[in-house]
Amino acid sequence: MTHALAFIEISASGEIRNTAAMLIAAAAQLGTPVAVVVAAPGTGDAVTAQLGALGAAQVYLAETDTAGSLLVAPQLAALEAASAALQPSAIVLAHSIDGREIAGRLAVRLRTGLLVDVVDVRSEAGNVIATHSVFGGGYTVEATVPGGGPAIVTVRQGAIEARADATTATLTTEAVIVDAASAAVIDAVHDAVVATDRPELRGAARVVSGGRGLGSQANFALVEQLADALGAAVGASRAAVDAGYVPQTSQVGQTGITVSPQLYIALGISGAIQHRAGMQTAKTIVAINKDADAPIFDIADFGIVGDVFTVVPQLIEALGTRAE
Repeated sequence: MTHALAFIEISASGEIRNTAAMLIAAAAQLGTPVAVVVAAPGTGDAVTAQLGALGAAQVYLAETDTAGSLLVAPQLAALEAASAALQPSAIVLAHSIDGREIAGRLAVRLRTGLLVDVVDVRSEAGNVIATHSVFGGGYTVEATVPGGGPAIVTVRQGAIEARADATTATLTTEAVIVDAASAAVIDAVHDAVVATDRPELRGAARVVSGGRGLGSQANFALVEQLADALGAAVGASRAAVDAGYVPQTSQVGQTGITVSPQLYIALGISGAIQHRAGMQTAKTIVAINKDADAPIFDIADFGIVGDVFTVVPQLIEALGTRAE
């Protein structure tokens, strides 16, 4: 079986990002999963056991003194070196800001094709087949990279539910040299501190979103209460954001964040196509709206026609009773 590389992002504090399990699972669907990690010398060994528990058969640890001081260049050099050494059939990355940047540059360097914002992958007759949800979730299409080069794939966060079996990963450590003269220098890196115990919206397994139907910023607290009862992230439609109910960072949709959770609950959201484009690939969609003709019901797995201020408090109470 050929190798498939999964690029694992590391936070400023040295922890693996929550996309690691999904990326290793995607790589496992395409070949023998190899996790590629970039770290300063002496700091990366600790992640090997963690990545093995997530299903990585091998960890390719690229060590460089420039890991946290140069923008993208060390990651590019590491993936280029790993590709040359292992001749993978595919290289998968998260469809994150860094992942998209690295993937685009890597495709140019390796002179191969790029498959972006993928929601599933499989191997068929030696080819990597990627599934995309396009045109606002209205169509599902498949694409591949002809020509023999490794397919470079960015995976939508939260889209792949499968997980690879835990194993004991072997470790390969390589020193990577990067030409600092041709790269942007990072003065300092700080992970933004979010004052909440809720999951991050992008990549969350459960999301509760509210729309203009909540009526006010004060009423939007109902969304947060249900989210807390479910251990979910909080999202919103553009209309709710424009009305000032929540910050723009909570916006789900074509001009906001694209999510693909296991459960998506829409409260008072009509379901305009721009919003549906950002959440239609959720595994289970529940909509609560007093308008029986709201477009959100066209894609909902479960729909409740009713007033959110009547239905949601009962739902929260039922969840509390069940937890006792």
